[in-house]
Amino acid sequence: VQLQASGGGLVQAGGSLRLSCVASGRTFSFYTMAWFRQAPGKDRESVSAIFWSDGSTYYSESVKGRFTISRDNAKNTVYLQMNSLKPEDTAVYYCAASRVGSPTTPVSDRYNYWGQGTLVTVSS
Repeated sequence: VQLQASGGGLVQAGGSLRLSCVASGRTFSFYTMAWFRQAPGKDRESVSAIFWSDGSTYYSESVKGRFTISRDNAKNTVYLQMNSLKPEDTAVYYCAASRVGSPTTPVSDRYNYWGQGTLVTVSS
């Protein structure tokens, strides 16, 4: 599986962005898709995931209520709609794929495939 993320950019605080991640391959619907992010000088953290087994979703506490993850299996694409952006959301955002089916907090070690990252910068 190859992943291509896009949609990052510079936005003012309070603004919105939508990230997209397109996957290659014909078994996209059987992969849990997640977004992670890494801010300068910080560890990579999980942001959101959508599980292939039941379509359930996960959000970190820091983005809950502001971000929405969705997927279009016909287009092999996962999206992350980010609203009410804050300067602390500034990071490189990575999409990742895993065969993990059970809804759990995403752990990067369990994700086998990664996109190249897209930079989101939120100005105050």
